[in-house]
Amino acid sequence: MTTTATRHQGGSWLVSDTTDIFTPERLNEDHRLIAATALEFMTNEVLPALDRLEQKDWTLARELVAKSGSLGLIGSDVPEELGGVGLDKASSVIIGEAIGRSASFATTLGAQTGLAIIPILCFGTDEQKQKYLPGISSGEIVGAYALSESGSGSDALAARARADRQPDGSFVLSGEKMWITNGGFADLFIVFAKVDGESFSAFLIERGFAGVSNGKEEHKMGLHGSSTTPLILQDVRVPATALLGEIGRGHKVALNTLNYGRFKLAAMCSGGAKLVLGEAAAYAATRRQFNEPIASFGAIRHKLGEMTARVYGVESALYRTTGLMDGSLAGGTDLPRALEEFAIEAAALKVAASEMLDVVTDENVQIHGGNGFVKDYPAERYYRDARVNRIFEGTNEINRLLVPGMLARRAVKGTLPLIAAAKALQDELLAPPSLPSSASADALGAERAIVNGMKKVGLAVLGTAMQTYGEKLGDQQEVLSFTSDIIMDVFVAESALLRAMQAAADDVNRAALHEAAARIIVHTALNRVDAASREALACLAQGDTLRTLLAAQRRWLKSTPANLVTARRALADELVQRRKYPFEP
Repeated sequence: MTTTATRHQGGSWLVSDTTDIFTPERLNEDHRLIAATALEFMTNEVLPALDRLEQKDWTLARELVAKSGSLGLIGSDVPEELGGVGLDKASSVIIGEAIGRSASFATTLGAQTGLAIIPILCFGTDEQKQKYLPGISSGEIVGAYALSESGSGSDALAARARADRQPDGSFVLSGEKMWITNGGFADLFIVFAKVDGESFSAFLIERGFAGVSNGKEEHKMGLHGSSTTPLILQDVRVPATALLGEIGRGHKVALNTLNYGRFKLAAMCSGGAKLVLGEAAAYAATRRQFNEPIASFGAIRHKLGEMTARVYGVESALYRTTGLMDGSLAGGTDLPRALEEFAIEAAALKVAASEMLDVVTDENVQIHGGNGFVKDYPAERYYRDARVNRIFEGTNEINRLLVPGMLARRAVKGTLPLIAAAKALQDELLAPPSLPSSASADALGAERAIVNGMKKVGLAVLGTAMQTYGEKLGDQQEVLSFTSDIIMDVFVAESALLRAMQAAADDVNRAALHEAAARIIVHTALNRVDAASREALACLAQGDTLRTLLAAQRRWLKSTPANLVTARRALADELVQRRKYPFEP
């Protein structure tokens, strides 16, 4: 799985050229067997049980968690000596995509595989790992993650839950946590509280401890088949061994867990979107209007083609990041450091995947028409279930601020050569204009030039913002959000482009469809980058400086429009013919 890209640092794709990435087409036979096992489990065990799960049958939910554990679907990240199966991150992504076909069960299992396992695996003592990880991996112990409170959602460090130290070294915890996935039946909670009201720390709290209880199930818009309750802590006395990590270092536990949670959420969104695509295609092929299947209408083909391309873009970025993480881990980096290294990619993926799924589920409702608005068809449930993903694992607004913020901090620290790259762009602006270079003669040469131009725009906007605001850049949330949108579009577009180019070089099946998907992704990203960069630059400069920057922006983004109608039709026709995502085997 090691590729050229695996030697890169997180965020380095913005300032350097990449020629090779890990893609779904490079999964090996073991990966495909894991995918088949996970999909069979979902098809035969979980999907037929959705109605019972939505009736709050938590006994069934626990049984399904245990069955997934027996199949090795929970402990993919856990070493064998700790009761797991010790697989690579590509395997974890494959499992996440399969589980994503049921949003409710994906939420239940996601809390188990990521939010419960990762904190203990990364920060637990040997005794804590031995005590809890085998049971969590098998599904015998159900875990939950208790970070949020009613007054501290995005601002998690403002938590009011307390852990008061006792003379014998134990702690007494008090407080209330909100929106706890698996809260109604979890056995173990990762709880964050401030030691003596000051030092933000993490604890392992068992349901059996005196004073631990949960409130009533929340009446949610979606995810009716997952348990969400408050967690109530009333003078809960726990031993010193319940401390997870170090006192005052709870933010490290929380942030690294969220980094991995964002990555895994993107996988679940990708898998869910693929299921919705197949159902949209099947409905469009059988629903007839004006004596024709609606799949033959241009407006519907446009929707299906656009939905398919959006899934392709996110999937490409997801597997690219997977390759980076696996390469880093194979090179000797430990998991916490790898999660920190690729936190930028995880945040970008979380936003891109959750917003892609919202578009796909919304368009699926539209394709179903009136039938999409009633519970007789699953389109209605997919739509409701998808909405919370933009809130999970840090809101998309917070993640948008994180992407350029982390890039700027790494640039200032010198761990990412962003300042040098921005300086080179400034020199380019001051140099006499040069003749435009002709696009490469290969099929996606024009798109490669567009991506390179978008990278320059992203660097110019971020560099100008850093120069304009300095240490106060974090206060400029609108500018940061515009910058983030540009950078995320660059990451997804380049990932799709590189994947399509590799598909052509490797002569894979349906290589022409890869090209069509990449072309759609790149050209639609170009339009968004153009708009976002103009808004951002207007905030950052004025007069001659603004005119100079806008002239450079126009030069970097100059392109010839592509015939995307033909590309969308090609994707839509293949989707309808196969009744499933065209790039699946």
